[in-house]
Amino acid sequence: MNPHDYCQQKAAASGSSFTISFTLLPREKKQAMTALYAFCREVDDVVDEVEDPQVAAIKLAWWRQEVERLYDGTPQHPVAQALAEVIKTIPLDKELLLEIIDGMEMDLTQARYADFKSLQLYCYRVASVVGLLSAEIFGMTQRATRKYAHDLGMAFQLTNIIRDVGEDARRGRIYLPMDELQRFNVPAADILNSRPTEAFAALMQFQIERARGFYEQAFAALPAVDRRQQKPGLVMAAIYRSLLEEIAAEPGLVLTHRISIPPGRKAWLALKAWIKG
Repeated sequence: MNPHDYCQQKAAASGSSFTISFTLLPREKKQAMTALYAFCREVDDVVDEVEDPQVAAIKLAWWRQEVERLYDGTPQHPVAQALAEVIKTIPLDKELLLEIIDGMEMDLTQARYADFKSLQLYCYRVASVVGLLSAEIFGMTQRATRKYAHDLGMAFQLTNIIRDVGEDARRGRIYLPMDELQRFNVPAADILNSRPTEAFAALMQFQIERARGFYEQAFAALPAVDRRQQKPGLVMAAIYRSLLEEIAAEPGLVLTHRISIPPGRKAWLALKAWIKG
């Protein structure tokens, strides 16, 4: 199996909506996005699947070294080997790949966030950075497109956090800022024990409005001249915004259910966004 086939298999196995956004890209860009996504999956799987935090830290340290080898021209892992081909033609910033690993390391040491400022750093590392790298792959001519990519990544991650409140709580994690739980009078125990209340619904509505704000900021920042090249991100945004609105209809459900968009509707949203592009 060659490196790009490995990445394709890794991406397909995830079943993520993210992969829909680059299926219509030209071959070179599609391979680049698949390699980037496979890298994100590899380091994320370390945190999700390795139960011993010390072992996970060792594995992430290995990936940090592998990024260095990637840019030295001596990658060992198939994903890094695929990325080695990518960086010959697309200037992906090494420091941004390392930032993604920094974000994964935060999950090993932190299960709560005091305020939105500290959560924002986490979201930047695990999502906005991916947005910046993706925008580079898609192609851009204007600096403002980086602002778009940053804010869209933030919107995606906030949507993920809202969707996964219950699932994360069952792992002992709460990504919602602690000071905001206090402001809305939501005890952490209500979230950890899946107790929907009016106060929790109000807290979630606040989170939803924040995510909506980042979507609007992103779209406002995208220069018209780069819109066509950045269509894959807009496709993903159509799907994620639809998911956010599904949650907004009954936010208390996130404590006990994983809200999702049916595959057929995803495909319709993706096609509609691609044509509108």
